[in-house]
Amino acid sequence: MATNGRPLYAPHPSEVLKDGLEYRGISQHGLAKGDCLFYSAFNEMLNGKRSLSPELALMMEVALGVDVAPLQAMQN
Repeated sequence: MATNGRPLYAPHPSEVLKDGLEYRGISQHGLAKGDCLFYSAFNEMLNGKRSLSPELALMMEVALGVDVAPLQAMQN
């Protein structure tokens, strides 16, 4: 069955963010910079245990300088 270049499943935003962090050479700890609450939420999201909340998305936009609107749309 042809998929017309689309994935057979909808990836979780964490997969895209993990790739972005790896590409930039940034660790989860380095991104959180000692903010335990942010690290906990971020870690759970990267492990697929939490959705990308608007608050976490805004933090990611600021920290990585990327538009996360497409990532939030992946969840819908």
